[in-house]
Amino acid sequence: MRKNPLGLMCLLVVALALMAGGVGMAYAQTGVLDGKSFQGEFGKKGKAAHAQDELIFKGGRFRSTACDPYEFGDAPYTTKVDGDTIAFEAETVSAKNGKIKWMGTVKGNKVEAVFTWFSSGNPPEESWLKGELKK
Repeated sequence: MRKNPLGLMCLLVVALALMAGGVGMAYAQTGVLDGKSFQGEFGKKGKAAHAQDELIFKGGRFRSTACDPYEFGDAPYTTKVDGDTIAFEAETVSAKNGKIKWMGTVKGNKVEAVFTWFSSGNPPEESWLKGELKK
């Protein structure tokens, strides 16, 4: 079998490129925000704030206190870290009231999120939330 130096060189370049490309990548993680709570206000998409909420991250789980009266429990959450920004996602579920898909970011002491409530027989309801770290 004859060795091909050009083929080996190409293989080496590809391997190095793949390794270098992975250096800045963020991977999904759980528990990154554990122990933090954020107090804020929320409203329907395109509207002013109409209520208060507290987002709680504990034990790898996420909870919205404003959703408690609708019997939404806590749910696992995942995060992706990109520099000083932490993106999170969670999906809370209520046996009676459907599910809520949460997507947000934490940067420093601030949180911003969008969430969509899916309930049977109703169109999805999109809302926003902005808040700060609760001390």
